[in-house]
Amino acid sequence: MEKTDVRAVFEKKGRAVFISHLDLFRTMQRALKRSKLPVWYSQGFNPHIYLNFPLALSLGVSSSTEFMDFSVTEDIDHDKAKDMLNSVMPEGLKIIALAKPVHKNQDIGYAEYDMKFSSERSPEAMLEELNGMMSMETIEIDKRSKSKGTVKMDIRPYINIIYTDISGNCLEVYLRLPAGGTLNINSNVFADTFSDISGISFSGVCAERTKILCKNQEIFM
Repeated sequence: MEKTDVRAVFEKKGRAVFISHLDLFRTMQRALKRSKLPVWYSQGFNPHIYLNFPLALSLGVSSSTEFMDFSVTEDIDHDKAKDMLNSVMPEGLKIIALAKPVHKNQDIGYAEYDMKFSSERSPEAMLEELNGMMSMETIEIDKRSKSKGTVKMDIRPYINIIYTDISGNCLEVYLRLPAGGTLNINSNVFADTFSDISGISFSGVCAERTKILCKNQEIFM
């Protein structure tokens, strides 16, 4: 049976940030079934809806730019299909657009995050600690490796802080981190490292993934 690949751009916000990646997979499968779209099923003894998420999102992190790939068995109107899917989506999940995939998963190289930190310390004090951390020559973390177990890794060369701002009682940090199969450093790793080095116990950390970029820094689509 012939099939056509479709890439969905969706947001994951509000209560949906606490849906795990495995539960997100199941949620999207159920939504596709309820939408009545001509979705392609895998062949074999246990047919199931083919789904692929190019870059998994950490639990508790919101996003305005997530991607999900699926296939259909006949041509569909993308705008109409978007509305059909949104009519059966749970709270916090919303399809932004449907389109034909342009890039391959292997093209992903970076992700950008908008992070807000709050603590008993003032935003100015937190910013001073952040600047101190980023002035260090090396920032070592323990990173798990399938072949070598836990190893030390210097992540300083891979952290690109685009801008910082004082937002009310919070320190806002917008940054770019490596993402994808070659090297993946997510926002939780950055937040934990910032806390460990500064000695600050954050009362709140809000992170939103705002962009996924290719290795050549094009917008992934």
